[in-house]
Amino acid sequence: MTARLAAALAVGIVCTGGLAPPLAAADRSATPMPFGDFAMAGRDACLRALGELPLERMSPEAQRVVDHYGASTTLHRRLPAETIRCDRALVEFVLDKPETLVDVWRVLGISRVSLDPTGAGTWRLSDGYGTTGTIRLLHRERGRHESLSVYHGQGGYAGPLSPRELTGSCLVVVRYHSAPDGPGESACRMEIEAFLDVDGLGLEIVTRSLQPLIVRSVAANVHEISLFVGQFAAAATRNPAAVARLADRMPRTAATDRRRLVSLASGATGSPPLKLGPDTEADGIHEELAARWLPTEELDAALR
Repeated sequence: MTARLAAALAVGIVCTGGLAPPLAAADRSATPMPFGDFAMAGRDACLRALGELPLERMSPEAQRVVDHYGASTTLHRRLPAETIRCDRALVEFVLDKPETLVDVWRVLGISRVSLDPTGAGTWRLSDGYGTTGTIRLLHRERGRHESLSVYHGQGGYAGPLSPRELTGSCLVVVRYHSAPDGPGESACRMEIEAFLDVDGLGLEIVTRSLQPLIVRSVAANVHEISLFVGQFAAAATRNPAAVARLADRMPRTAATDRRRLVSLASGATGSPPLKLGPDTEADGIHEELAARWLPTEELDAALR
């Protein structure tokens, strides 16, 4: 419920925070979340953070969007850094094509989120429970030591959690770099900063009562997304044929993107195309990856 409430109320932050499938209640206490004091609160800190963006290399339209958040930000937070145990190339692929990760969740039966591309670097989003919106990749840089992706989301929520429709937008800044834990290990360090601008009635609701809940929920979702990507990479490395068979069931993803996702996750880039494993092995991988999260049927029942 907490993760879904964040998706409903944070509006634009759904593009990173509200996408995560709900963690099964039995597992919540088993995995420590990187909660604590969330840095970078307050208007001065917000302006400093926006000033760190490479505005001189961003398009005029992107600069205008950043200027908007300099003048109007309801909530600004830098979330705890996450380490994803996978190759940096997989993180870059998922950031460029987040619809592939969402399609995996739908195949596993742990999310009703739909994220449909509407053009190059643009998506239409629905969480299946009242939150809808659009997301676009505003700016991207790939550096040798650190890379950057900046997203702009706009959307709203209409449902039982609010007496009126909540609308708003957000700017989400994702910085990441390779950070292996040891020889032969692949890992990527990721930091996310979010600037939320909520309209009208939502402004009062968020500023007066829901800021802590939204921040903690988004942080939890980002943590779960990071864990899932690492688990997916581990499964693909261990049994690439079974994961390839599982990916073959993804109905909304082009075959080239399915193959690319599995190749990057398994570290088999540059090798011949992966062969599909038997359905029984794919079923085992399905159960392994889905075990941590609530099935959509249970979530539906909990929200009734």
